[in-house]
Amino acid sequence: MVATPEKLQDTLSNSPASDRVAVLLMGYGEVESYEDFANYNEQALNLLTAKFAPVPTWIYPSLAKLLAIFDLHEWQHQHGNFISPHNAIFERQRAGIEQHLQERWGDRVQVFKAFNFCAPFLPKQVLAEIQAAGFDKILIYPLLVVDSIFTSGIAVEQVNLALAATANDAEHWVKGIRYIPSFYDRPDYLDLLANLVETKIAAELASTHLPSQIGIVLMNHGCPHKAKGFTSGIDESQLLYERVRERLIHRYPLISIGWLNHQTPLIEWTQPNVELAAKNLMDLGATALILMPIGFATENHETLLDVDHIIHALQRKRPQVTFVQMPCVNDHPEFLQMAARWADSQIGALLSEQALSVNPGLATVSSGHHHDHHHGHTHDHGHHGHHHDHHHPHHSGHDHHDHTGH
Repeated sequence: MVATPEKLQDTLSNSPASDRVAVLLMGYGEVESYEDFANYNEQALNLLTAKFAPVPTWIYPSLAKLLAIFDLHEWQHQHGNFISPHNAIFERQRAGIEQHLQERWGDRVQVFKAFNFCAPFLPKQVLAEIQAAGFDKILIYPLLVVDSIFTSGIAVEQVNLALAATANDAEHWVKGIRYIPSFYDRPDYLDLLANLVETKIAAELASTHLPSQIGIVLMNHGCPHKAKGFTSGIDESQLLYERVRERLIHRYPLISIGWLNHQTPLIEWTQPNVELAAKNLMDLGATALILMPIGFATENHETLLDVDHIIHALQRKRPQVTFVQMPCVNDHPEFLQMAARWADSQIGALLSEQALSVNPGLATVSSGHHHDHHHGHTHDHGHHGHHHDHHHPHHSGHDHHDHTGH
């Protein structure tokens, strides 16, 4: 028997905590006033840049203030006190995904949003709210495309920091936790991206340019090649590009990946960047260029301002070429529907599996035992602190709208 949403609502209301799941939808968040920039930049340097850039941690507060001065120039003079639509779009994504999930699960599921860098929605703040609301099962759901320590990894990092801070010697309040990785390989997402490009071409370019003259730059989140041992998402991003490309290439032969990099000194970034990719396609005869962000689900400074700068620079040199800037999937109805669908199986698993029983207070006892047990093994060399390299500041969502590159 298949229950209708109405019947589900009747049978599932007033569910006990163990039968409920809090979906923690995580994004970067973007500051909406200039005053917040220095704090935002410092968190970004801490959480993100420290994972790849050779910058000492003591300089972060000063560097963050310096970057905020550069941001002010871009913010006020170049863009008329631009306010990013990112946070508003993310709220629409949260509400839409929750609506679809509640049609199936009723009030057993609630979707909360967390921003890696913006109070009052920092993960620790939202987890406190989730705990206070009586939830004890959490689905971590980064709404970012590339699954790596640089993107989705910071979501897990911040959740872990918050959960460690709320632990005591008693049993942990979390009884179930699951995770949704990147959707770079989800066929429905790939189909949607290709369809959006084809629809835009049909509406704006098909009557004035031959298919072989329409260049398509598929824009990914830039990645540093070397990142202190962290995987930076290059493999997933490349696969994402290849799979969208293969859906379009037979009709539109001029397609290139374009990485939205932050040209930090001393760091080797993914190539070609968006500007170079566009130039290459124009050299091959493109009379129109369509720039489509595929490595971002939500609009942000990078997809708006950075791409806008690139287009203006190219237009000055090639005024005869037509440029079309595409939006991210944002709150497209199909995207919200599929994003909710991807969560269904993990929610089902959390509701059906046995509750976790974790006591952090016992960890020190057991870790001491294991240490004694392994002591003296030849492969150990006595360097028990060898991995403490990773105590570099953590990384911030600046990866994508990283103003450090301006």
